[in-house]
Amino acid sequence: MLALPFQLITIIGPTASGKTKLAVQLAAYLGGEIISADSRQVYKGMDIGTGKDLNEYFYEGKHVPYHLIDVVEAGESYHLYQFQQDFQRAFDAIRQRGNIAILCGGSGLYVESVLKGFQYTAVPIDEPLRASLSTWTHEALVQYFQSIPSAYTAYADLSTHKRCIRAIEISTFLRQNPTFELPTQSTLSNIIFGLNPPTVLRRERITQRLHQRLAEGMIQEVAHLLESGISAQKLSFYGLEYKFITAYLLGEMPYEAMVEKLNIAIHQFAKRQMTYFRKMEKDGLAIHWLENEPFTKLINFLEEISLK
Repeated sequence: MLALPFQLITIIGPTASGKTKLAVQLAAYLGGEIISADSRQVYKGMDIGTGKDLNEYFYEGKHVPYHLIDVVEAGESYHLYQFQQDFQRAFDAIRQRGNIAILCGGSGLYVESVLKGFQYTAVPIDEPLRASLSTWTHEALVQYFQSIPSAYTAYADLSTHKRCIRAIEISTFLRQNPTFELPTQSTLSNIIFGLNPPTVLRRERITQRLHQRLAEGMIQEVAHLLESGISAQKLSFYGLEYKFITAYLLGEMPYEAMVEKLNIAIHQFAKRQMTYFRKMEKDGLAIHWLENEPFTKLINFLEEISLK
Protein backbone atom coordinates (compact mmCIF):
# COMPACT_ATOMS: atom_id res chain seq x y z
CA MET A 1 0.00 0.00 0.00
CA LEU A 2 1.30 3.45 -0.91
CA ALA A 3 2.06 5.87 1.91
CA LEU A 4 0.20 8.93 0.65
CA PRO A 5 0.67 12.33 2.33
CA PHE A 6 -2.90 13.53 1.75
CA GLN A 7 -6.41 12.68 2.91
CA LEU A 8 -8.23 12.91 -0.40
CA ILE A 9 -7.61 12.23 -4.08
CA THR A 10 -9.82 14.19 -6.48
CA ILE A 11 -10.48 13.30 -10.11
CA ILE A 12 -12.26 15.83 -12.31
CA GLY A 13 -13.02 16.26 -15.98
CA PRO A 14 -15.74 17.29 -18.42
CA THR A 15 -18.55 14.95 -19.37
CA ALA A 16 -17.46 11.83 -21.30
CA SER A 17 -13.81 12.25 -20.27
CA GLY A 18 -13.57 8.86 -18.56
CA LYS A 19 -13.19 10.12 -14.98
CA THR A 20 -15.48 7.50 -13.40
CA LYS A 21 -13.56 4.66 -15.04
CA LEU A 22 -10.28 6.12 -13.81
CA ALA A 23 -11.62 6.65 -10.28
CA VAL A 24 -12.86 3.04 -10.14
CA GLN A 25 -9.47 1.71 -11.30
CA LEU A 26 -7.71 3.83 -8.70
CA ALA A 27 -10.09 2.86 -5.90
CA ALA A 28 -9.62 -0.83 -6.71
CA TYR A 29 -5.85 -0.40 -6.74
CA LEU A 30 -5.70 1.50 -3.44
CA GLY A 31 -8.60 -0.19 -1.66
CA GLY A 32 -10.38 3.15 -1.67
CA GLU A 33 -13.97 4.38 -1.88
CA ILE A 34 -15.48 6.90 -4.29
CA ILE A 35 -17.48 9.98 -3.31
CA SER A 36 -19.47 11.31 -6.25
CA ALA A 37 -19.32 15.05 -6.91
CA ASP A 38 -22.21 15.15 -9.35
CA SER A 39 -25.05 17.57 -8.69
CA ARG A 40 -27.62 15.34 -10.43
CA GLN A 41 -26.68 11.78 -9.58
CA VAL A 42 -27.94 12.35 -6.04
CA TYR A 43 -31.50 11.86 -7.35
CA LYS A 44 -33.14 8.45 -7.30
CA GLY A 45 -34.83 7.28 -10.49
CA MET A 46 -32.78 9.63 -12.66
CA ASP A 47 -30.28 7.11 -13.92
CA ILE A 48 -29.82 7.27 -17.67
CA GLY A 49 -30.14 11.04 -18.03
CA THR A 50 -27.58 11.71 -15.32
CA GLY A 51 -25.19 9.04 -16.58
CA LYS A 52 -24.85 7.07 -13.36
CA ASP A 53 -23.55 4.02 -15.19
CA LEU A 54 -23.51 2.02 -11.96
CA ASN A 55 -22.16 -0.98 -13.82
CA GLU A 56 -18.86 0.91 -14.05
CA TYR A 57 -18.30 0.54 -10.30
CA PHE A 58 -16.88 -2.94 -10.77
CA TYR A 59 -13.27 -3.73 -11.45
CA GLU A 60 -12.05 -7.24 -12.24
CA GLY A 61 -15.25 -8.66 -10.78
CA LYS A 62 -15.07 -6.70 -7.52
CA HIS A 63 -17.51 -3.96 -6.51
CA VAL A 64 -15.99 -0.59 -5.69
CA PRO A 65 -17.92 1.28 -2.95
CA TYR A 66 -19.43 4.63 -3.91
CA HIS A 67 -21.24 7.38 -2.01
CA LEU A 68 -23.65 10.29 -2.69
CA ILE A 69 -25.47 8.59 -5.54
CA ASP A 70 -29.24 8.00 -5.09
CA VAL A 71 -29.51 9.92 -1.80
CA VAL A 72 -32.73 11.94 -2.36
CA GLU A 73 -35.98 11.39 -4.24
CA ALA A 74 -36.42 12.90 -7.68
CA GLY A 75 -38.36 16.12 -7.37
CA GLU A 76 -36.80 17.12 -4.06
CA SER A 77 -34.38 20.01 -3.70
CA TYR A 78 -30.71 19.34 -3.04
CA HIS A 79 -28.40 22.25 -2.40
CA LEU A 80 -24.67 22.81 -2.20
CA TYR A 81 -24.64 22.99 1.61
CA GLN A 82 -26.36 19.61 1.80
CA PHE A 83 -23.67 18.20 -0.45
CA GLN A 84 -20.95 19.59 1.80
CA GLN A 85 -22.54 17.98 4.85
CA ASP A 86 -23.12 14.66 3.06
CA PHE A 87 -19.56 14.71 1.77
CA GLN A 88 -18.15 15.24 5.25
CA ARG A 89 -20.13 12.33 6.67
CA ALA A 90 -19.05 10.01 3.85
CA PHE A 91 -15.43 11.18 4.08
CA ASP A 92 -15.28 10.67 7.85
CA ALA A 93 -16.77 7.17 7.55
CA ILE A 94 -14.26 6.20 4.85
CA ARG A 95 -11.36 7.47 6.95
CA GLN A 96 -12.62 5.60 10.01
CA ARG A 97 -12.51 2.40 7.96
CA GLY A 98 -8.89 3.15 7.15
CA ASN A 99 -9.57 3.65 3.43
CA ILE A 100 -8.60 6.43 1.03
CA ALA A 101 -11.40 8.68 -0.21
CA ILE A 102 -11.55 9.50 -3.92
CA LEU A 103 -13.74 12.47 -4.91
CA CYS A 104 -14.88 12.15 -8.52
CA GLY A 105 -17.14 14.33 -10.63
CA GLY A 106 -17.68 17.04 -13.15
CA SER A 107 -19.60 19.54 -11.00
CA GLY A 108 -16.79 22.01 -10.42
CA LEU A 109 -18.68 24.02 -7.84
CA TYR A 110 -19.36 20.91 -5.76
CA VAL A 111 -15.71 19.90 -5.90
CA GLU A 112 -14.48 23.38 -5.04
CA SER A 113 -16.97 23.74 -2.18
CA VAL A 114 -15.36 20.91 -0.21
CA LEU A 115 -11.76 21.51 -1.24
CA LYS A 116 -11.94 25.16 -0.23
CA GLY A 117 -14.45 24.73 2.59
CA PHE A 118 -17.03 27.22 1.33
CA GLN A 119 -18.84 28.71 4.33
CA TYR A 120 -21.56 30.92 2.85
CA THR A 121 -23.37 27.88 1.48
CA ALA A 122 -24.82 27.58 4.99
CA VAL A 123 -27.04 30.60 4.33
CA PRO A 124 -30.55 29.21 3.75
CA ILE A 125 -32.56 29.48 0.55
CA ASP A 126 -35.16 32.27 0.40
CA GLU A 127 -37.68 31.17 -2.22
CA PRO A 128 -39.90 34.32 -2.01
CA LEU A 129 -36.86 36.55 -2.53
CA ARG A 130 -35.70 34.44 -5.45
CA ALA A 131 -39.13 34.64 -7.04
CA SER A 132 -39.24 38.41 -6.66
CA LEU A 133 -35.84 38.78 -8.35
CA SER A 134 -36.34 36.24 -11.11
CA THR A 135 -37.49 38.77 -13.72
CA TRP A 136 -34.78 41.36 -12.99
CA THR A 137 -32.07 41.93 -15.57
CA HIS A 138 -28.51 40.90 -14.78
CA GLU A 139 -27.44 44.53 -14.66
CA ALA A 140 -30.20 45.43 -12.21
CA LEU A 141 -29.25 42.53 -9.96
CA VAL A 142 -25.60 43.58 -9.89
CA GLN A 143 -26.55 47.16 -9.08
CA TYR A 144 -28.86 46.09 -6.27
CA PHE A 145 -26.26 43.73 -4.79
CA GLN A 146 -23.73 46.55 -4.70
CA SER A 147 -26.23 48.68 -2.75
CA ILE A 148 -26.50 46.13 0.11
CA PRO A 149 -22.90 45.58 1.30
CA SER A 150 -22.19 42.72 3.70
CA ALA A 151 -19.37 40.43 4.76
CA TYR A 152 -20.04 38.47 1.57
CA THR A 153 -19.49 41.39 -0.81
CA ALA A 154 -15.81 40.66 -1.46
CA TYR A 155 -16.44 36.96 -2.19
CA ALA A 156 -19.49 37.14 -4.45
CA ASP A 157 -19.54 35.72 -7.96
CA LEU A 158 -21.83 37.90 -10.08
CA SER A 159 -21.05 36.29 -13.43
CA THR A 160 -24.54 34.91 -14.09
CA HIS A 161 -28.16 35.79 -13.36
CA LYS A 162 -28.51 32.81 -11.02
CA ARG A 163 -25.35 33.63 -9.08
CA CYS A 164 -26.38 37.26 -8.70
CA ILE A 165 -29.64 36.20 -7.10
CA ARG A 166 -27.79 33.87 -4.72
CA ALA A 167 -25.37 36.68 -3.84
CA ILE A 168 -28.29 39.00 -3.02
CA GLU A 169 -29.88 36.19 -1.01
CA ILE A 170 -26.72 35.75 1.06
CA SER A 171 -26.13 39.47 1.64
CA THR A 172 -29.77 40.05 2.55
CA PHE A 173 -29.69 37.20 5.08
CA LEU A 174 -26.44 38.38 6.67
CA ARG A 175 -27.76 41.93 7.03
CA GLN A 176 -30.97 40.65 8.61
CA ASN A 177 -29.13 38.19 10.88
CA PRO A 178 -25.96 39.96 12.06
CA THR A 179 -25.32 37.37 14.80
CA PHE A 180 -25.42 34.40 12.41
CA GLU A 181 -22.32 32.23 12.84
CA LEU A 182 -20.84 30.63 9.75
CA PRO A 183 -19.67 27.02 10.13
CA THR A 184 -15.99 26.49 10.87
CA GLN A 185 -14.00 26.40 7.68
CA SER A 186 -11.95 23.24 7.18
CA THR A 187 -9.53 22.28 4.45
CA LEU A 188 -8.30 18.87 3.39
CA SER A 189 -4.86 17.75 2.30
CA ASN A 190 -5.71 16.87 -1.25
CA ILE A 191 -4.30 16.20 -4.70
CA ILE A 192 -6.31 16.82 -7.88
CA PHE A 193 -6.01 14.97 -11.18
CA GLY A 194 -7.82 16.14 -14.30
CA LEU A 195 -8.86 14.47 -17.55
CA ASN A 196 -9.30 16.52 -20.69
CA PRO A 197 -9.33 14.37 -23.85
CA PRO A 198 -8.65 16.04 -27.21
CA THR A 199 -11.69 17.99 -28.38
CA VAL A 200 -12.33 15.72 -31.37
CA LEU A 201 -12.32 12.60 -29.18
CA ARG A 202 -14.51 14.24 -26.55
CA ARG A 203 -17.05 15.28 -29.17
CA GLU A 204 -17.15 11.75 -30.58
CA ARG A 205 -17.70 10.29 -27.13
CA ILE A 206 -20.45 12.76 -26.27
CA THR A 207 -22.40 12.11 -29.47
CA GLN A 208 -21.95 8.34 -29.24
CA ARG A 209 -23.01 8.29 -25.60
CA LEU A 210 -26.10 10.40 -26.29
CA HIS A 211 -27.36 7.97 -28.92
CA GLN A 212 -26.54 5.04 -26.65
CA ARG A 213 -28.57 6.53 -23.80
CA LEU A 214 -31.49 7.26 -26.08
CA ALA A 215 -31.42 3.62 -27.14
CA GLU A 216 -31.27 2.52 -23.49
CA GLY A 217 -34.54 4.30 -22.69
CA MET A 218 -33.69 7.84 -21.66
CA ILE A 219 -36.92 9.19 -23.16
CA GLN A 220 -38.94 6.60 -21.26
CA GLU A 221 -37.15 7.60 -18.07
CA VAL A 222 -38.16 11.25 -18.49
CA ALA A 223 -41.73 10.24 -19.38
CA HIS A 224 -41.92 8.18 -16.18
CA LEU A 225 -40.71 11.14 -14.10
CA LEU A 226 -43.41 13.35 -15.63
CA GLU A 227 -46.04 10.69 -14.98
CA SER A 228 -44.89 10.44 -11.36
CA GLY A 229 -45.94 14.05 -10.80
CA ILE A 230 -42.69 15.95 -11.24
CA SER A 231 -43.46 19.13 -13.14
CA ALA A 232 -41.94 19.94 -16.51
CA GLN A 233 -40.52 23.13 -15.02
CA LYS A 234 -38.81 21.17 -12.24
CA LEU A 235 -37.38 18.63 -14.66
CA SER A 236 -35.88 21.38 -16.80
CA PHE A 237 -33.64 22.34 -13.88
CA TYR A 238 -32.22 18.82 -13.64
CA GLY A 239 -30.01 19.15 -16.65
CA LEU A 240 -29.94 19.33 -20.41
CA GLU A 241 -31.22 15.81 -21.09
CA TYR A 242 -34.32 16.35 -18.97
CA LYS A 243 -34.91 19.84 -20.35
CA PHE A 244 -34.82 18.89 -24.04
CA ILE A 245 -36.56 15.53 -23.73
CA THR A 246 -39.34 17.10 -21.69
CA ALA A 247 -39.82 19.68 -24.45
CA TYR A 248 -40.03 16.83 -26.98
CA LEU A 249 -42.55 14.89 -24.89
CA LEU A 250 -44.70 18.01 -24.56
CA GLY A 251 -44.73 18.40 -28.34
CA GLU A 252 -42.61 21.54 -28.36
CA MET A 253 -40.08 20.15 -30.85
CA PRO A 254 -39.78 17.12 -33.13
CA TYR A 255 -37.51 14.19 -32.23
CA GLU A 256 -34.75 14.95 -34.75
CA ALA A 257 -34.51 18.59 -33.66
CA MET A 258 -34.46 17.56 -30.01
CA VAL A 259 -31.54 15.18 -30.54
CA GLU A 260 -29.58 17.71 -32.56
CA LYS A 261 -30.11 20.56 -30.10
CA LEU A 262 -29.37 18.33 -27.10
CA ASN A 263 -26.16 17.10 -28.69
CA ILE A 264 -24.98 20.67 -29.32
CA ALA A 265 -25.93 21.74 -25.80
CA ILE A 266 -23.95 18.91 -24.19
CA HIS A 267 -20.86 19.88 -26.20
CA GLN A 268 -21.28 23.46 -25.00
CA PHE A 269 -21.72 22.23 -21.43
CA ALA A 270 -18.43 20.31 -21.61
CA LYS A 271 -16.66 23.51 -22.66
CA ARG A 272 -18.19 25.36 -19.70
CA GLN A 273 -16.97 22.62 -17.38
CA MET A 274 -13.43 23.09 -18.63
CA THR A 275 -13.75 26.85 -18.22
CA TYR A 276 -14.71 26.32 -14.58
CA PHE A 277 -11.79 23.94 -13.99
CA ARG A 278 -9.40 26.51 -15.45
CA LYS A 279 -10.90 29.07 -13.10
CA MET A 280 -10.23 26.71 -10.19
CA GLU A 281 -6.58 26.62 -11.24
CA LYS A 282 -6.38 30.41 -11.42
CA ASP A 283 -7.92 30.56 -7.95
CA GLY A 284 -5.13 28.45 -6.50
CA LEU A 285 -6.10 24.79 -6.87
CA ALA A 286 -3.32 22.84 -8.60
CA ILE A 287 -4.64 20.30 -11.12
CA HIS A 288 -2.39 17.59 -12.55
CA TRP A 289 -3.73 16.95 -16.04
CA LEU A 290 -3.40 13.40 -17.36
CA GLU A 291 -3.32 12.67 -21.08
CA ASN A 292 -2.51 9.30 -22.65
CA GLU A 293 -2.64 6.23 -20.35
CA PRO A 294 -4.03 8.23 -17.41
CA PHE A 295 -4.15 5.33 -14.93
CA THR A 296 -0.48 4.42 -15.46
CA LYS A 297 0.59 8.05 -15.20
CA LEU A 298 -1.53 8.59 -12.10
CA ILE A 299 -0.07 5.55 -10.31
CA ASN A 300 3.47 6.53 -11.27
CA PHE A 301 2.82 10.02 -9.92
CA LEU A 302 1.51 8.66 -6.62
CA GLU A 303 4.40 6.22 -6.28
CA GLU A 304 6.92 9.03 -6.72
CA ILE A 305 5.15 11.06 -4.03
CA SER A 306 5.03 8.13 -1.60
CA LEU A 307 8.81 7.65 -1.89
CA LYS A 308 9.63 11.25 -0.97
